Amino acid sequence: MNKRNLCVLILLFFFLSCSTMYAAPSIQASAAVLIDAKTGIILYSKNHDTLRPPASTTKILTTILAIECGNLDEVVVISENAAATGEASLHLRLGEHITLKNLVYGALLKSGNDACVAIAEAIAPSEEEFIGMMNLKAQTLGAYNTRFFNTNGLPQSGHTTTAYDLALMTRYALENELFSNIVNTKEYTMKWEDSSRSMYLKNINKLLWIYANATGVKTGTTDKAGKCLVASARKEQKEIIAVLLNSPDRFGEARRLLEYGFNNI
Repeated sequence: MNKRNLCVLILLFFFLSCSTMYAAPSIQASAAVLIDAKTGIILYSKNHDTLRPPASTTKILTTILAIECGNLDEVVVISENAAATGEASLHLRLGEHITLKNLVYGALLKSGNDACVAIAEAIAPSEEEFIGMMNLKAQTLGAYNTRFFNTNGLPQSGHTTTAYDLALMTRYALENELFSNIVNTKEYTMKWEDSSRSMYLKNINKLLWIYANATGVKTGTTDKAGKCLVASARKEQKEIIAVLLNSPDRFGEARRLLEYGFNNI
């Protein structure tokens, strides 16, 4: 085979290889990243290192610390501080008794801001010390641009992270079987220990309901942060994580990003 024919074959092989790649979708989110959950390799990025308020995606770090550091069967007594948390989603009341495990479900499925404060007070001597644990954990995971000032993502000056840092924290959290199972739970009945009170929880992550490959993880919304989503999905042996911050169509954009990822791993 002469050199000319060899060059033609090489070019043809290169063309055929490239033709199987799929173009990246148009993403309107202010910041986004897509990573291979197994290797950590970035598959797509847009302003992935830009500081942004994360809203309730903060709860990913709060709950994985609860799972790792706490006794999930422990009965937590709701404090005045937790009961008074603004924009509470679970409407916890002073003196109520509820297990740490149920608080984790409430934080992840219903995005209970009050549940996060109760979690912090159950794990550490104070909410402030738990926040210190969160920031230390973020640093150990390589999330160097993350600085949290509360446990739930409610608006607070300086409470910021990046799309990439959230992907790193989520990748770590999903290695925990219980965390992975909880964020993939569509419905759950939360029960109180000191009364017959219970609460039906429907996961507010709509991606679980509209995208068959979805396995989690967490939504977040505030006026400043916009609509945010940390999403995970599994297809055959492929596992990927997408993060979208301030997206006008977080579920649609997540689905397009995830499909792009599956087609390009």
